[in-house]
Amino acid sequence: MSIFSPSSPTLFLSTTNPRVSLLPSTSNSSSWRVRSAFRRFPCLAFSAAHGMAETVQDKKCSPSPSSTPLPVSGSELGCSPTFIDARSEQDLILGIQRELEAETLPKPIAQSMEELYHNYKTAVLKSGDPCAEDIVVSNMRVAFDRMFLDVKEPFEFSPYHEAIREPFDYYTFGQSYIRPLINFKESYVGNVSLFSKIEQQLNQGENVILISNHQTEADPAVIALLLETTNPHISENIIYVAGDRVITDPLCKPFSMGRNLLCVYSKKHMNDDPELVDMKRRSNTRSLKEMALLLRGGSKIIWIAPSGGRDRPDPVTNQWFPAPFDANSLDNMRRLVQHAGVVGHIYPLSMLCHDIMPPPPQVEKEIGEKRLISYHGTGVSVGPPIDFQEATVSCGSPDEAKVVYSQAVYDSVCEQYKVLQSAINGGKGLEASTPNVSLSQPTLH
Repeated sequence: MSIFSPSSPTLFLSTTNPRVSLLPSTSNSSSWRVRSAFRRFPCLAFSAAHGMAETVQDKKCSPSPSSTPLPVSGSELGCSPTFIDARSEQDLILGIQRELEAETLPKPIAQSMEELYHNYKTAVLKSGDPCAEDIVVSNMRVAFDRMFLDVKEPFEFSPYHEAIREPFDYYTFGQSYIRPLINFKESYVGNVSLFSKIEQQLNQGENVILISNHQTEADPAVIALLLETTNPHISENIIYVAGDRVITDPLCKPFSMGRNLLCVYSKKHMNDDPELVDMKRRSNTRSLKEMALLLRGGSKIIWIAPSGGRDRPDPVTNQWFPAPFDANSLDNMRRLVQHAGVVGHIYPLSMLCHDIMPPPPQVEKEIGEKRLISYHGTGVSVGPPIDFQEATVSCGSPDEAKVVYSQAVYDSVCEQYKVLQSAINGGKGLEASTPNVSLSQPTLH
């Protein structure tokens, strides 16, 4: 995810679709969000008071800790009973058809929802969990309820969006939805001791920037799930620089609402509609200012992918590898950290999770991409922080220095990626560890 060019304050990022209204920030944005949520979903106030108690599952079924169905409380969770009251696959599919016929659900979205259900079901069933079918119905009825509510009254993201945890906990919703897709027995974390060091630095008021490759829409949930036991502070507090697709696509928005986001418009789609270019740039300028303010406050951890988009397989070999980084984007992020007036650290982070929810082979302009889903092992690894002065001591010019530094960070991401690849797809497991990348497996609750 590329951020901003040196010639402009415009932020650049992957994940597409230019049509989104980003609200200007306010001094009381958190309370505004809560009031807005109650105003949009008044029935959730009752849910907030009573909690989420009921779980849709056979009493004889004992799900594994890695795939427990999402707890829900019947009609208390949503303003419409169409999906939240569903108790079977048939109820969910008929609900889509009923809302389509009532013209309350656009046909493209209805088709995408039904397709998503079947793809999600196929993936979860591959896990072999005895409660797989119950997990699918439980999670999908809540997902459809959130999607349908947003279709009726679209949520608008502010330039800096804080995860909505009440009256409905969108963060837990996202975790519960992605959890059954991860084969934790074949998932790995690289250098967990460095993640603990990062938590210590955050507790000391320092900033941390994670420079990462980017593979799927599920990246935030994968990071949070693999670290939720060892490093819960990181899991819940990362701020993701997020492109406009994830805050406009009705099937993606409910998951985005549960993450801390700095919302920007994508460089790749900045000029799709000439009439919107100025608005996008103004909005990205606001997001840039929000980022600067956040860093000045300290204790912030920000994830960003300076590749400008999701990794995609080589068209010839079909092999996945981190997409090259944009040196200007990374250098601008580094300078923001440097001028924040707070100690900051830049860590290279590597992600391997493309099988969970791979992107389309080519970048698409329109929203509504087909979402292929699978059950698979995943991995995340962090390398030692890379100091700019040390990495560029022999450089003769600023331009050379930013290229050399970007390459140093990218090389670390690639080195870690190769280890994760060997462990997960190469079948070597923990034996894939190297002197620079010590692998461990995530601990389940």
